[in-house]
Amino acid sequence: MGIVEEAHNVKILGSGEQTVVLAHGFGTDQSVWKHLVPHLVDEYRVVLFDNMGAGTTNPDYFDFDRYSTLEGYAYDVIAILEEFQIRSCIFVGHSVSAMIGAIASIARPDLFTKIVTVSASPRYLNDSEYYGGFEREELDQLFEAVKTNYKSWCSGFAPLVVGGDMDSVAIQEFSRTLFNMRPDIALSVMQIIFLSDLRHLLPHVSVPFHIIQSMKDLAVPVVVSEYLSQNLGSESIVEVMSTEGHLPQLSSPDVVIPVLLRHIRHDIAV
Repeated sequence: MGIVEEAHNVKILGSGEQTVVLAHGFGTDQSVWKHLVPHLVDEYRVVLFDNMGAGTTNPDYFDFDRYSTLEGYAYDVIAILEEFQIRSCIFVGHSVSAMIGAIASIARPDLFTKIVTVSASPRYLNDSEYYGGFEREELDQLFEAVKTNYKSWCSGFAPLVVGGDMDSVAIQEFSRTLFNMRPDIALSVMQIIFLSDLRHLLPHVSVPFHIIQSMKDLAVPVVVSEYLSQNLGSESIVEVMSTEGHLPQLSSPDVVIPVLLRHIRHDIAV
């Protein structure tokens, strides 16, 4: 087992000609794709991995300098593709991994046939001409709550992000993976994500972009999907689902899995 494979808990399933890479967002791990994977393995070679900093990874491997920007994670994606000699893939990125995939595709467009995103945002902070959903004061309060009592913050944050029934399995699942993160790593990753601004990179994306979004998402307003589509350098398509929450593949799989499969299997009609 190579260093990259071990560090990221890489799993390869299925044996199709095309490769689908599934990349999770903040506070989760590869288990967030558990409802999707069974529908892919008969048709595709499926690559699952954990982003560095996830509770399932070794915290000793987390380099605060390397992961002070999202580029560090993008280079990890490229390293995984190279280690497993994947010449081209359909990249499915949830939340921050959507933008990580975009960065990786700018560096190595040859490795990506298309990017399918769920709950993607290039910028979470509002400014005079852009609505990302958050004011700086709100984010500072969020970071302070993480610093003060991580366990308590997790318990309050998970239901807000997932949405729906407070007792749902999806909320329990997200609470578990969120709490598994080491608090100082969680804070660092959160700050990088929420304070990043990747809008300037969008025109440089040349890979087709499929943008899938919940109708109601605390972290990503629907207008952000429209902004993405209008500013990407590549062809794109937006589909807003009748779901609630930032992790719809976990909380509403009956709705989301068919949508994801359609975007994975079919290209954007010209």
